[in-house]
Amino acid sequence: MKFGIDRLLNEADLRKPLAGRRVALLAHPASLTADWRHSLDALAALPDVKLTAAFGPQHGLRGDKQDNMVESDDYTDPKLGIPVFSLYGEVRRPTPAMLDSFDVLLVDLQDLGCRIYTFITTLRYVLEAAAEQGKSVWVLDRPNPAGRPVEGNLLQPGWESFVGAGPLPMRHGLSMAEMAQWFIREFKLDVEFQAVTMQGWQPEAAPGYGWPLGHREWINPSPNAPNLSMARAYAGTVMLEGTTLSEGRGTTRPLELFGAPDLDAETVIETMHALAPQWLEGCRLRPCWFEPTFHKHVGQLCAGVQIHVEACSYVHTQFQPWRLMAVAFKAIRQLQPDYPLWRDFPYEYENDRLAIDLINGGALLREWVDDAQAAPQDLDRAVQPDEQAWREQTRKLLLY
Repeated sequence: MKFGIDRLLNEADLRKPLAGRRVALLAHPASLTADWRHSLDALAALPDVKLTAAFGPQHGLRGDKQDNMVESDDYTDPKLGIPVFSLYGEVRRPTPAMLDSFDVLLVDLQDLGCRIYTFITTLRYVLEAAAEQGKSVWVLDRPNPAGRPVEGNLLQPGWESFVGAGPLPMRHGLSMAEMAQWFIREFKLDVEFQAVTMQGWQPEAAPGYGWPLGHREWINPSPNAPNLSMARAYAGTVMLEGTTLSEGRGTTRPLELFGAPDLDAETVIETMHALAPQWLEGCRLRPCWFEPTFHKHVGQLCAGVQIHVEACSYVHTQFQPWRLMAVAFKAIRQLQPDYPLWRDFPYEYENDRLAIDLINGGALLREWVDDAQAAPQDLDRAVQPDEQAWREQTRKLLLY
């Protein structure tokens, strides 16, 4: 199985259109080749590629920032002597001066298959900037580790943000190259684009169901994305960032568990099963205790729930992380109606909208949780048409 970067490195014919053109790379810590070189170093070693610049998304090109909303600076690569521009610093979109440094931008980013993961927003922004300035964008494709399942409401008009790149669902089921094609079509971008596709990716094959287990090691694309289990759960557990519950940052299992000092985890699990057992299939829930070393509830013993999505406990076609976390919130609200669940703080530099609504691309989920009369079937009725519409509109974009 080959990723896009490995095909570009090994197939000289693929690189011919780059001859005589200045090349830049947008990458992060997981941008590694099959032989464990960072893509920037591997491309720089090619005699027929003129590498003139590099770009880093959130958390940096080499992964220099641990937490969210911590910006990175521009710098000069000490080994290659080329500028490295931050797209999560003073700017989120490449400036004209940055665009002047290259003719072709290679994008080699490992995504998690979730709308909120900011690398796809950065992808949209560089495609738009390239269209405006007559630059070319090539996506060196990588697997979507969450596979093809689709889940969640489409982002509603007016809810666009850096964690909401457009009207797509929380779990989108696309690779980065497929996502680029959707952006180009959705926003009518006139941009020179090329997808360097993977070879041999089977997104519905066991045991990885999106990630090529046994073929490639997992490398963190961001500091709190440490393994495949996190990637599978992330489309649900990311919503914890908009709550007062810990999402496990400051533990060894971030975004695979949730909890708080004042939670009765066993009762929460029991209530989740009573409310919507059909939403809890394909995984196992285990009550646990943890003490975050940083972030929410730092230094406090939290009662929590861990979501297990490995080995025999995982059924790919049944697991619904977004609904699982939705019913977790519903259970807490039912058990403690006045629980201060929603966290009110500036999220991704947005000050006038609740983080939980920004994350979900609208108020639908929060309002469902807070409505004591709303049942699981009500959320299904609201969301299933969006999920089906997304499957239909992206069907012809699938490359694998």
